[in-house]
Amino acid sequence: MAIRVGFIGLGNIGKPMAINLAKAGFDLMVYDLRAEPMAELAALGAKCARSADEIGRHAEIIELVVVDDAQVAAVTFEEGGVLASAKPGSIIAIHSTVHPRTVRQVAALAQTKGVTVIDAEVSGGERGAYAETLCYMVGGDKNAFEKCRPLFATSGASIFHLGELGAGAATKLAHNLIVYVNMLAASEGMRLAQAAGVDIAAMEQVVQAGAAQSRVADHWSLQSRLGATYTTGASGLIQLIHKDLRLALELGHDLGVALPGGAVTQQLIGRILDIESHPA
Repeated sequence: MAIRVGFIGLGNIGKPMAINLAKAGFDLMVYDLRAEPMAELAALGAKCARSADEIGRHAEIIELVVVDDAQVAAVTFEEGGVLASAKPGSIIAIHSTVHPRTVRQVAALAQTKGVTVIDAEVSGGERGAYAETLCYMVGGDKNAFEKCRPLFATSGASIFHLGELGAGAATKLAHNLIVYVNMLAASEGMRLAQAAGVDIAAMEQVVQAGAAQSRVADHWSLQSRLGATYTTGASGLIQLIHKDLRLALELGHDLGVALPGGAVTQQLIGRILDIESHPA
């Protein structure tokens, strides 16, 4: 009998993740505030819920790919959330990039109902989800992780269990901090080369061959247009990056770790992505 899966959040990354689950044959029920992605999943055989708590009634494993800490709270323990109806023994996997304390807060409330929570943040973006090459960063109960592994494997090529609850969230924030500070370095280097009259395509080739090589610097001209092409628009992308950097800086403050590069990057992210000259 197929595992009953509930999936909440059909955005840029969530929709292809849910599509992969549907194609893999899981008994899938999905929920999103927008009708279009729900209809797309229904065409692939998924059931469509009318509320988060309907997902709780259906699923053995519930996956969340919502935007932020507030939305995670809204679809889990607030009125009409999955914990209102989730059965004892079920599992909630939080894929959203959130503060570790949010994961622990949800887990503490879930525990009173016999529900296990793990944090299973992902990296690789929309393209990685469609290509089934996402990286999963997981914290929490090892047995729950193993039960979820077949689901994660439908979208992930690299799946890491990193330790106690919250380790996945902390790893994702640290990972994104590296990405965004790297973007600052790439932006400044490329602008310097361009101002000196160096062809940017040639500069990209040099960076790819040299010690400055990184996934962020590779194909920088494409990266720098991301704000103009991202499906939530430039303002949505800016908000997501600001949110991730705010959480990383907050975690650093909580742990007594100074992150000056992250603070500067947060202030300059619009300039880094050249979003001011590419309005949504």
